[in-house]
Amino acid sequence: MRHAAANGILMPMEPTAATRKHRYAFLTLPNYSLIAVSNALEPLRMANRITGQCLYEWSIVSLDGQAAKSSSGLELTPTTALDKVGAADIVFVCGGVNVREAVSPALGSALRRLAERRVPLGALCTGGYALAKAGLLDNFQATIHWENLSALREEFPRVRISDQLFTIDRDRFTCSGGTAPLDLMLNLIRLKLGVRISQLVSEQFMVERVRSDKDRQYVPLRAQVGPSHRSLIKVAQLMEEHIEKPMSLDRIAKATGLSRRQIERLFKRHLNCVPKRYYLEMRLRRARELLLQTAMPIMDITTACGFQSPPHFSKCYRNQFGYPPSVERQNAT
Repeated sequence: MRHAAANGILMPMEPTAATRKHRYAFLTLPNYSLIAVSNALEPLRMANRITGQCLYEWSIVSLDGQAAKSSSGLELTPTTALDKVGAADIVFVCGGVNVREAVSPALGSALRRLAERRVPLGALCTGGYALAKAGLLDNFQATIHWENLSALREEFPRVRISDQLFTIDRDRFTCSGGTAPLDLMLNLIRLKLGVRISQLVSEQFMVERVRSDKDRQYVPLRAQVGPSHRSLIKVAQLMEEHIEKPMSLDRIAKATGLSRRQIERLFKRHLNCVPKRYYLEMRLRRARELLLQTAMPIMDITTACGFQSPPHFSKCYRNQFGYPPSVERQNAT
């Protein structure tokens, strides 16, 4: 067997338990997200190529074996019937738009049969709705695309919905859409083959950083509060435009034509926090992006994100994320 050296050349690799072949099945629902499925499949292919071994196999499946149309109208072939796939290490339910219409009683029954056989289950994009509807996420932590976060929390109170990019909770593997499946797969590859192979796969796709389950999907404010709350959205936009030199609440009130009290009520009612806290978390998120995605000195990031001094920045950062900016920077290298 072989392994990938730092220069990408394949070198001999001794057999280990990690070299056991893993088989994943991707159960495509009508109008599934093609980008989500592609971002889940391609890291597996690349891991095989880098290691020079067939460590991963995958199947595109549907309930009846007929190719399902993605939301873009394209189909993936060959598609196999779910009951003919055989053993699988994880079956991922792949959702997309109009997922409620794609979830049928027959699908729920099929998923429950898999769970009874102790088959690990996963979901990409909105596929988590199908698992929740089948009762297979009760008392599990799970992730779904941000557009469906609020609705899922309301409909399935026993599911511990997270706004993380992806969640691994025992034998449930759920993630948001878009590029989030890539991050989930890179982390599964890391668990199976180690950090180096995961990094080599990410480099092939020009991914600067492998995100972890501590990273959260960005949820637009409009999605959190609805487009009708224009005053709140306007306040948040002002805050975002003045990250380097934060505005006082009095200045924000004057610029938006609202009173301090009105702004405080809006934040409390719709975001369950005070404006000062929301503004601080916004600046800390920006600081984290700069720490992880750039080579800017921490002193420059301190200034760029509106903190008075490095000690003040470090204290706020530690309170928010559990460790100081210097550790975050070390983790990024």
